Amino acid sequence: MILYPAIDLKDGNCVRLLRGEMDAATVFGTDPAAQAAQFEAAGCEWIHLVDLNGAFAGEPVNGAAVEAILSRVTVPCQLGGGIRDMGTISAWMDKGLSRVILGTVAVENPDLVREAAREFPGKVAVGLDARNGRVATRGWAEETDVMVTDLAKSFEDAGVAAIIYTDIDRDGAMGGPNIEATEALARAVEIPVIASGGVSSMADLTRLKDTGVISGAISGRALYEGAIDLSAALDLLRA
Repeated sequence: MILYPAIDLKDGNCVRLLRGEMDAATVFGTDPAAQAAQFEAAGCEWIHLVDLNGAFAGEPVNGAAVEAILSRVTVPCQLGGGIRDMGTISAWMDKGLSRVILGTVAVENPDLVREAAREFPGKVAVGLDARNGRVATRGWAEETDVMVTDLAKSFEDAGVAAIIYTDIDRDGAMGGPNIEATEALARAVEIPVIASGGVSSMADLTRLKDTGVISGAISGRALYEGAIDLSAALDLLRA
């Protein structure tokens, strides 16, 4: 199981939100590229990036910060937030991004997900952010009637590299991930599933790994606050 340390970008800074609320942001650093370099030095295999402003704006906003990260580290990076057309996807690929995460468009324009996955094999993930099993879009501001499992299954034949499942009510709350729902999703689809939201302890990582079906976990606040030691966590997951 791969641990993806998270860098959430708001106004050029590293922040973490509480349950997706933009006005509940805690700033953990003002130099995202330096933070990415720290994660790489600790031995991470991937870095997870989110353009929070972009998720609301519908277009990249923290592009300069992302580009600085890409120029600073050699490990692959995945990015979500405000990526809603092929032009933006192509531009990020040209700049060295390893994987785009498509969230809102997975609901609003699923054909774009399929087109992107064909054009960039292995480099497109779908971000499914949910409250009570229903997908939320546009920076989690709009809730839909679309069920997470139904949407995930609709992309089974699309060549999607991964599904990132976030339980919004767990995100940033340091209360543990929704392991039951994440495991159920991972068992329902063939696409690798990455857990996100509330991953806050070594015990959480152990429980996720022990399911045997969850391929990765994303953690942010727990790493910044020291609840998870990144090097120790990577050793645990590689054992």
